[in-house]
Amino acid sequence: MEREFPHAMLREMWEQPEAIRRTLALYTVESEGSLALNPEYFPGLAHWGNAHGEVLIAASGSSRHSGLFGEILLEDKCGLAVDVEYASEYSLRGGHPNAPQSRDLRNPSVIVLSQSGETSDTLAALREARVRGHRTLAITNVEDSTMAREADFSMPLAAGREKAIPATKSFTCQLTVLALLALYEELSQNRLTFTDQGRMTLTDGLRELLAVPDAIETQLPAWETQMATLAKKYRGAATFLFLGRGIHYAIAREGALKLKEASYIHAEGYPTGELKHGPNALVSEQTPLVVLATVDPSDDGSVLRYEKTVQLLIDMKAQGARVIALANTGDEAVAGLVSDCVFITPAPEHLLPISEVVPLQLFAYFMALEHGVNVDHPRNLAKAVVERGV
Repeated sequence: MEREFPHAMLREMWEQPEAIRRTLALYTVESEGSLALNPEYFPGLAHWGNAHGEVLIAASGSSRHSGLFGEILLEDKCGLAVDVEYASEYSLRGGHPNAPQSRDLRNPSVIVLSQSGETSDTLAALREARVRGHRTLAITNVEDSTMAREADFSMPLAAGREKAIPATKSFTCQLTVLALLALYEELSQNRLTFTDQGRMTLTDGLRELLAVPDAIETQLPAWETQMATLAKKYRGAATFLFLGRGIHYAIAREGALKLKEASYIHAEGYPTGELKHGPNALVSEQTPLVVLATVDPSDDGSVLRYEKTVQLLIDMKAQGARVIALANTGDEAVAGLVSDCVFITPAPEHLLPISEVVPLQLFAYFMALEHGVNVDHPRNLAKAVVERGV
């Protein structure tokens, strides 16, 4: 019997495994018994890149957090130099429409990210980039959106229609497409695209990606139960601080935004190492921490970041802080240092965020219910910001 969901947001969180699978199916094909990238989308991207490896990502809201994920991914795996701009800021840096354009000493390739493909600030950023002569790529959930039509290249999502205002499945599908783009760019940067080694790297990378929706689907029931319980436990908190290192910082930012927009509870996302540079003064019974403490044991950088995070958790336990941690399944070291631990199935470092964000979405959802919020339609917010703000 098909489950009935009380809210679109909860249904869309549960739809994420299938949405990710559809998105992967859009960009992958079977070729001679192995996985390959769909030639319908990727050959054109060979002409999108910048000769100096410069990329600028412009986005707003949750899409900007996808951009922060993409920044680390494209820099660490592909050696590109990536900047992430608030679309609302970038679109105004060219000066008044009737004034001479500001001098731009760089010529980066530009990515715009938007669920709707109609977000006014991001659309203005896309048009500003085109005025400057930059090659542009739009990643949106609407294949025939204005951004998809106006950009030089388009990589649509296959998330399906998203009714709830808080973005969930569109966000995880954005991360998925960025991971595919990084895999393609990694092969291109290392000139492996058409070699046996490149095909092996590609197949391995695609298999790792294909494992993600299965892992999320398996964990969803336990996450839903646990996050509903934690929402009751922490419902009296006034503020939350979300902490993540490296690529997980993007998910800390997104977790904080979800909590704010869904439940009206104040939250901020910080790099984990910045806690003691000021924000720790806020930590108290009324200000718990949510700490991303997953690790990829095969990645030396991930291990180093994990060790630093564990030391912080030791300090926070001595300080008496209330901490919710996300950690690898079976990580008793982290579980023993925190108030509550949410387990995540291990995955490669750059793919862990796709799973990590789901329990944070669920936490925001259940906190909203605890506070009587209409979670599908939070006050003062719209699904697509199509009118320019002041």
